[in-house]
Amino acid sequence: MEQSIVMNGAEDIRFEGNEVGILLCHGFTGTTQSMRPLAEAYAREGYTVHCPRLKGHGTTPEDMESTSYKEWIRSVDEAYQWLTERCSTVFVAGLSMGGALALYIASQYEAVKGVIPINAAIQIPAFESSISSEERFLDAIGSDIKDQGSHELAYDRTPVKSIEELVRLMDQVKERLDAIHCPIMIFVSDEDHVVPPNNSEVVFDSVFSEHKEIIHLENSYHVATLDYDQDLIIERSLEFFQMYTNTKG
Repeated sequence: MEQSIVMNGAEDIRFEGNEVGILLCHGFTGTTQSMRPLAEAYAREGYTVHCPRLKGHGTTPEDMESTSYKEWIRSVDEAYQWLTERCSTVFVAGLSMGGALALYIASQYEAVKGVIPINAAIQIPAFESSISSEERFLDAIGSDIKDQGSHELAYDRTPVKSIEELVRLMDQVKERLDAIHCPIMIFVSDEDHVVPPNNSEVVFDSVFSEHKEIIHLENSYHVATLDYDQDLIIERSLEFFQMYTNTKG
C-alpha cells in the first residue's frame, strides 16, 4: 500500500466541463505534471479532463516497485469510468507509457471517440535488456527535453521490477493494436532518447483505424508535452477533438 506523501505537482488532475471528456495518461516514472499544460489547455476550451496519477507514481520509487502494470491499467480505467459518468464522448491521449495505456483503453472500449499517443512506448530494446540487471534501481529516465528551461517531475531512479512490468504492458498493447478502429493522431519526436521513434510507425501500421495521421515533432525530445512542440500538440489535438465530436468518424 502507498503510504508515501504525493509529490507537489504530481496529484490527480480533474476539470469538470462539457460533455466531451479527455482522458490523459502520464508516462513511466513520471507524473501528471508532464500532462498539465495539455489538461489546462483543454479545460480552457470547456472540455472535461481527467489525468490520474498512476498507481505507484508521484511518491517514491519504492512505491512504484511494488505495483504491477495491471494496477497502472486500473488507474486509467477508473479515470475512464469517471469520464463516462459525466460525458457522452471520450477521447484518450497519453505520453510514452501513457501513450501505451491510451492505446490499451482505445482497444478495450469501442466507445472511445479517438486516441492520441505521444511518443508511445510499445517496444524499448534497451529496457528489455536491462531486466537482467542485478541492481535494484537503475538511473533516472525522466526529463529527456530539448528545452533546457523545462523540467519533468519524475523519479530520480528507476526500479528494475517496474521495467519488467512495463515490458509486460508493452507486450499486451502490441497484441491489441489491431483492435483499435477509432480515429488516431500520432505524435512522434524525430529525436527521442527514451523510446525509439519507430514505435510510432509500428502503431500507425498496426491499428485498424480508418482515420489515422502521424505528426512528426522536429523540435522536441521524448517529453514533448513539456518541450518546444507543446503548442503544436495542443493546437492539433484540439482540432482533432473538434473534428471527431458529433461525427460518426
